[in-house]
Amino acid sequence: MRTRLQRWILIPAVVVLVSMIAMGVPAIRWHMLRSAGWALVLRQAPAKSADIIVVAVDADGAGTLEAADLVHNGVSTRVAVFADPPSAVDREFLRRGIPYEDAAAVSTRQLRALGVDNIEQIARNVSGSEEEGDVLPAWCDRHQYRSVVVVTTPDHSRRLGRILRRAMEGHKTSVTIQPAHWAFDPDRWWQTRNGTRTEIFEMEKLLLDLVRHPFS
Repeated sequence: MRTRLQRWILIPAVVVLVSMIAMGVPAIRWHMLRSAGWALVLRQAPAKSADIIVVAVDADGAGTLEAADLVHNGVSTRVAVFADPPSAVDREFLRRGIPYEDAAAVSTRQLRALGVDNIEQIARNVSGSEEEGDVLPAWCDRHQYRSVVVVTTPDHSRRLGRILRRAMEGHKTSVTIQPAHWAFDPDRWWQTRNGTRTEIFEMEKLLLDLVRHPFS
C-alpha cells in the first residue's frame, strides 16, 4: 500500500516538473494543459432515453440548464434534485420574515421556468459526491428506475462517474454521466483564476480517488 501511495504522490510531482519544462514551448504547454483539463472529464455516449434525470448536488445553474435541455431533447420527462434542508442561518432569515429559497427550491423554480413540469426531490440531504453515491442506489431501487442520467459539471464528471460506478454495483440501474455545457472549459481552464482553482482542486480529489480505489 505504501509503494502504491508513493507512486501516486510522485505522479503530480512529475506532472508539475514536466509542465515547468514545457513552459518555454507554447505548443507543448498548450497540449499538456489541455490534456490535464480533459483528464477530469468523463466522455460517454450520451443517453438517448432514461427513466429520470438527476441534477447532482454541486451542478448549480449549469446542471439545471443541462437537465432542461435533456428534457426538451426527449431524453426523459422527469427531473430530480436533491433536497436542501435549511441551515441555522436560513432558519433565522425565515424567523425574521425574510423570504428564503434553498438550492432545491431555486432549481425547481428555474426548471419550471424552463418548461420542465415533472420535478421530484430526493428527500435525503447530501453535501458531496460520496454521499450521493450512498443515496442514489437505494433511491433508484425504491422507485424502480432502471436508467438514470446524472448531470454534473465537466470537471467533476470523471470522479463522480467512478463513485457511482462503485455505488451501483449489484443494482439494476444503469447510470450515464452528462457533463453540463455551461461550466468548466477543459480547453481553456488555465486562462482564468476560477478555472485554475477548479483544475487543481478537482485533480487533487481525482488522484485521491484513484489511490483509494485503483481498480474502480
